[in-house]
Amino acid sequence: MAIPVCDIGLVGLAVMGQNLVLNLNDHGYKVAVFNRTTSKVDEFIQCQAKSTAVVGSHSVEEMCGLLKRPRRVMLMVKAGTAVDQTIQVLLPHLQPGDVVIDGGNSLFTDSERRTKELDDKGILFIGTGVSGGEEGARHGPSIMPGGNPEAWPLVKDIFQAIAAKALDGSPCCDWIGPGGSGHYVKMVHNGIEYGDMQLIGEAYQLLKDGLGLGAAELAAVFADWNKTELDSFLIEITAAIFGKKDDDGSPLIDKILDTAGQKGTGKWTAISALDLGMPVTLIGESVFARCLSALKEERGRAAAILRGPAKATIAEGDKAEFIENIRRALYCSKIISYAQGYMLLKAAERERHWKLDLAAIAMMWSGGCIIRSVFLGDIKKAYAKTSDLESLLMDDFFSGALNKYQASWRQAQIHAIQLGIPTPAFSTALAFYDGYRTVRLPANLLQAQRDFFGAHTYERVDQPRGKFFHSNWTGSGESVTSA
Repeated sequence: MAIPVCDIGLVGLAVMGQNLVLNLNDHGYKVAVFNRTTSKVDEFIQCQAKSTAVVGSHSVEEMCGLLKRPRRVMLMVKAGTAVDQTIQVLLPHLQPGDVVIDGGNSLFTDSERRTKELDDKGILFIGTGVSGGEEGARHGPSIMPGGNPEAWPLVKDIFQAIAAKALDGSPCCDWIGPGGSGHYVKMVHNGIEYGDMQLIGEAYQLLKDGLGLGAAELAAVFADWNKTELDSFLIEITAAIFGKKDDDGSPLIDKILDTAGQKGTGKWTAISALDLGMPVTLIGESVFARCLSALKEERGRAAAILRGPAKATIAEGDKAEFIENIRRALYCSKIISYAQGYMLLKAAERERHWKLDLAAIAMMWSGGCIIRSVFLGDIKKAYAKTSDLESLLMDDFFSGALNKYQASWRQAQIHAIQLGIPTPAFSTALAFYDGYRTVRLPANLLQAQRDFFGAHTYERVDQPRGKFFHSNWTGSGESVTSA
């Protein structure tokens, strides 16, 4: 019988799993590992984990036998049925009070279900988002745990030890809340990541096709931008990408096919926004932009038939202004994206009776994760100052930035239209901003139309909210409404 000497077990030795194990080992935790393909366990122990305290296992039973009570087992397997199947294999070897942790990109409703199902069996469940990619997993990710609150004290020290650290030294990990809240916050993080990447891509195309900048010039522009309000991991790596050469010495970026993949978390964010009635338009457009990119061959055929505007040119003396307008448009659009993401978090909090600490979430995202940036420090300050802030756009810092830069933002969009360059994320961000600040929208006409053809009723500006009316628009209709 194995002697229980390990602090935590981990199932799933793909790159993220391996790097988390090495991170845990670096912080003094003894880890037992298992992988369904057991040859991967042997290879990992003999290579990447050589000279560490990591212990390999050839069965789930063996791994669980190596764990101190209460046992803590972290799953780094593919989201969906693989998680449920792995839990079923684990259960015969666990006892009440043991902890199962799902560290994959699971759908939050699955984590809600698993929390309840395992609680009925006396097993504590945590569904946690882990962001930062391979490097983050190895040297310090952002960790967003939720689930059974009784499990948090049993993993808190471990998670906070291996997590990235914010500028103030605090760990980029704290308890999010019950049920699927941890994976929900990670889902919104990933949706915002989609938005950030799409915005950067649109800025790139405006600079490349609008100004004719080559890869070296683009690298310099993005390196400069990383010294401004846009200082972030994604801007930093974008500059590095433009500087990367292929084997023949040409820019590698120009050799990469323009079709983008996706794993589903952006789509889940957009679906949740629709379910909750939240106008998270920028993330939605970012998902659709990836879908459009996948129509590579069809776009090629359309390009031979559909015409755009006559090629406009930017005067040599206007290049610096053009670049600055795009930078400001990117910054303003980024503010809108995060404001929408936080609107969604607040709506989910109300719907599911969570108590999300929005300032703490910004802090958790400020280090280790893909969207880490100086910008998140400003969001933390906004919610620390006003915890019930209606919208980030109402905060003095962000409203001030939008008011200051909006002329440049609009000019960048005019450039895009004149040049025939698609900027769906820039466009929807500006449209949302203008819609959000408009006192009277044309929805009165929309509601009149609904009442005309479907007797759906309407409210009146001269009557209290919640009082509904129906008109006999044609003189031959009925007074009966759809309700």
